[in-house]
Amino acid sequence: MSTRLATVNNNGEIVVTKQEAAETVRQAKVVTGVTWEQLAKAVGRPLAWTTAALLGQHPMSKDEAAAAAALLELGEEVALAFQLQPTRGALDSPIPVDPTIYRLYEVIQVYGPTIKELIHEQCGDGIMSAINFRLDVKRVPDPAGDRVVITLDGKYLSYQW
Repeated sequence: MSTRLATVNNNGEIVVTKQEAAETVRQAKVVTGVTWEQLAKAVGRPLAWTTAALLGQHPMSKDEAAAAAALLELGEEVALAFQLQPTRGALDSPIPVDPTIYRLYEVIQVYGPTIKELIHEQCGDGIMSAINFRLDVKRVPDPAGDRVVITLDGKYLSYQW
């Protein structure tokens, strides 16, 4: 396949940004039929981490990038982009417009102060780390309609004064 969403630098080399690589991954998944789970197994990392990395939020090692690029039938320039240091958490707009992402934003607006209060009451003056962090997403059957369970598992970090 080797889809080319790229620019050329002053040396005539193809340069792919992390954002271009992420869009290429999304297209390649459709063309190849490869799932995020298959990619995670090929890369040897957790599902959520692999998905985030291939969407531009984490750098991959050379071996991880090569495994993902091979499974998706992408070129070396995309594998190199997978290895770049990301700019994390940057959305296209301050308030997300995608319905799924917006609902998560809404959850934080509604329950963020509650989560903060409960962290402080149960753990003390501190925060949940997004660096030492695990994420899981599962579909759970329910008689009233299937549920989505999102687990955010971050290390507690106390403030040091």
